[in-house]
Amino acid sequence: MSIATVIAVSCSSHHTLSKPIQESIFLVEGLGVKDDAHCGKTVKHRSRVAQDPNQPNLRQVHLVHTELFDELIDKGFRVSPGQMGENITTRNIDLLSLPKHTILTIGEWAKVQVTGLRNPCTQLDGIQPGLMKAVLDKDKNDELVRKAGIMSVVLTSGQVKAGDQITVEYPNEPFEKLQPV
Repeated sequence: MSIATVIAVSCSSHHTLSKPIQESIFLVEGLGVKDDAHCGKTVKHRSRVAQDPNQPNLRQVHLVHTELFDELIDKGFRVSPGQMGENITTRNIDLLSLPKHTILTIGEWAKVQVTGLRNPCTQLDGIQPGLMKAVLDKDKNDELVRKAGIMSVVLTSGQVKAGDQITVEYPNEPFEKLQPV
């Protein structure tokens, strides 16, 4: 069995889609990634701030699985860690199948709770034309599948870096399927 691992960590103090790779990031309980533009108790995503700036920030930490990058190569796309705006790039964990409220312990101390799916936006086409469509799919029931990662909130502060292991703590059943947040 493969061990779930952090491949890269990224952070940007500006509202840009891509985030530069960092040696490490620090997750702050209840806020998000220290020095990241999306850090805060209330929503920081600009389109959501325009709707209601007082809504809680359920998008404090964005995680994307590198298996998506592998899949995109087969479709002719080249995407690297941080490029899709994620804070934590993972390997060997099926992020999209995790139920809502799953707790991920990352490294020694940091804990995040999964809140939902990232809803891909047209900014992805700025990386490569057609990328937004490439991260969308249909399942066997013809329902839309969003593959651009998951969102979470920070439960316990801690430093996160490439090479850190990730452990999964599932919530009590019945599991709640992830929806866009």
